[in-house]
Amino acid sequence: QVQLVESGGGKVQAGGSLRLSCAASGSNLNYYIMGWYRQAPGREREFVAAYRWSGTGTHYADSVMGRFTISRDDAHNMVYLQMNSLKPEDTAVYFCNAHGPPSYWGQGTQVTVSS
Repeated sequence: QVQLVESGGGKVQAGGSLRLSCAASGSNLNYYIMGWYRQAPGREREFVAAYRWSGTGTHYADSVMGRFTISRDDAHNMVYLQMNSLKPEDTAVYFCNAHGPPSYWGQGTQVTVSS
């Protein structure tokens, strides 16, 4: 079992920045690929960024490449998503994900970007 708790969402103007945090707890965390997804109203959940917990290599959706950065704090089992140069189309609920399988999700945190 893995538990994930997101925080850090909020409202920001276009061009601004936010940092999302995900606190992970549970067993065998090194087994999971940690990532961020988002879901905008009326749209399907989509991939944003991910990396393997105990390895190297990060992956980003084309839409956020160069603007978002996924990072981690191994000592505290934290995963972060730094979001810069935010656009109104980045508005969504952002979810932290741990994928084994099985896959675990946090409750989500709302990000709203105004123009």
